[in-house]
Amino acid sequence: MKFLAVTDAQRIVLETAQRLGSERVRLEQSIGRVLAADIVANRDLPPYAVSAMDGFALRSADVVQIPATLEIIEDIKAGDLPQHTLQAGQCARIMTGAPLPAGADAVLRMEDTKELSAVSVEIRESVKAGHDVRPRGENMTVGQVVLTTGTEITPGVIGILATVKAAEVEVFCRPRVAILSTGNELEGMDEPVDVNRIPESNSYALMGQMQMLGLAPALLGIARDDEVETERCLTRGLAYDVLLVSGGSSVGVHDLVRPALEKLGVEMKFWRVAMKPGHPLAFGAKGRTLVFGLPGNPVSSMVCVEEFVVPALRQMMGNRQLFRRTVSARLGRAIKHKPGRTEFVRVQLQREGADCVVNDTGNQSSGVLLSMAQAEGLLVVPAESAGLAAGGAVSVQLLDGSMFQNEAGLGE
Repeated sequence: MKFLAVTDAQRIVLETAQRLGSERVRLEQSIGRVLAADIVANRDLPPYAVSAMDGFALRSADVVQIPATLEIIEDIKAGDLPQHTLQAGQCARIMTGAPLPAGADAVLRMEDTKELSAVSVEIRESVKAGHDVRPRGENMTVGQVVLTTGTEITPGVIGILATVKAAEVEVFCRPRVAILSTGNELEGMDEPVDVNRIPESNSYALMGQMQMLGLAPALLGIARDDEVETERCLTRGLAYDVLLVSGGSSVGVHDLVRPALEKLGVEMKFWRVAMKPGHPLAFGAKGRTLVFGLPGNPVSSMVCVEEFVVPALRQMMGNRQLFRRTVSARLGRAIKHKPGRTEFVRVQLQREGADCVVNDTGNQSSGVLLSMAQAEGLLVVPAESAGLAAGGAVSVQLLDGSMFQNEAGLGE
């Protein structure tokens, strides 16, 4: 049986995920959100030519021959408006950010002068017109689109929004995400320790991945292996924009999730992807609600979220860059690989001279969650690869939680 390629599965997910509507939020609560409207400058900034240095505003034509002595006719501080027009042989003491007086076309920094008295200064460097002058509108001009729809709001962007006096901004809504785990073998957080059961960690790991995107997911708990309970829990989850279901989507007789979803009207788009870990991933939709049937193994579940859920959520939130940033690196230890599935190897990165070198985190079993906890990135082994040799160039998706790019970067 031929399984769906990772890139094909990603395409289906993104074709299904719809961008959400928008809402207005206070600037103070906007960090991490995505602009849903262009931002236009409401003024020229600076509103006039200003000095880039503490020094002397002067006429460049007066300092062709050096040294030159000029008359100081006024002091101009930031926030002041000049009171005089410079004539030949005159200058003005000026502070950074202060407007140039009429007649001046350059600024010479204080360090390149010597004040001879309170009203005269020796100029020791010649300058050309425009030297150390910030022209009117250098930062922005009235009517200019300074930020476009789809811009993620970072601290620098907040500074621009404050500059144009955007006390409130129109941003795309964030999806409401629900997380459900399944299985009789799971031990809930509030249940007593039972060494014969498995601690339910998937919901919390997935919760962390959602929180890294600025989302506050709802934890629906554990659905036991019972048809009625499974349908009841799934019905609750389908009220959200995105439902993540961990476990129960494979082929076992007690894997009840897919049949229950279909009974509840979810259109299944695909099941099983040619990847490792994460092979039994299922994906469907009911109306605008996306449903991801994630593998029960913790690493598989987290990798599937990285490769499919995160891009879908970012698209729903209006982001333009959907996929984790990939970097090229040199492989430290060889990696064996059987062709057929794209493999995501948990790795750590370190610098060796000018190179970035990566090595796996050890046991790559999909049940060893520690390998994911220690990972700084996912090394992508293409499906057609017969293995990667030590020293070779590889592609690594970074897991630092902040860097994204336009393409998946899977090397396929």
